Amino acid sequence: MSLVVLVTVPPERAHELARILVSERLAGCVNIVGGVQSIYRWHGDVAEDPESLLLIKTTGDVYPDLEQRIKELHSYEVPEIVALPFDRASSEFQAWLRESLAPERA
Repeated sequence: MSLVVLVTVPPERAHELARILVSERLAGCVNIVGGVQSIYRWHGDVAEDPESLLLIKTTGDVYPDLEQRIKELHSYEVPEIVALPFDRASSEFQAWLRESLAPERA
């Protein structure tokens, strides 16, 4: 199963987190959407902050490790990590994604 994982991050951390996830083969690709303004409830108050949204492409097999790594790297107490499965994508993209997540061969 292929997934798009949505994660919001402080804008200044977006590139670093994306590069780590791709370099560690936890994500085939991460798109960074800047200029996101998030309004949310936190500790009983309504808060508002600028964020970047990461659109992370991965698979269900890799997801547990991806989620754990995001929690290790993320600066938020409760990071937003939402996985959306998709079953329709070009066969070329699906093959590329599987190849991108495969362990490196020596």
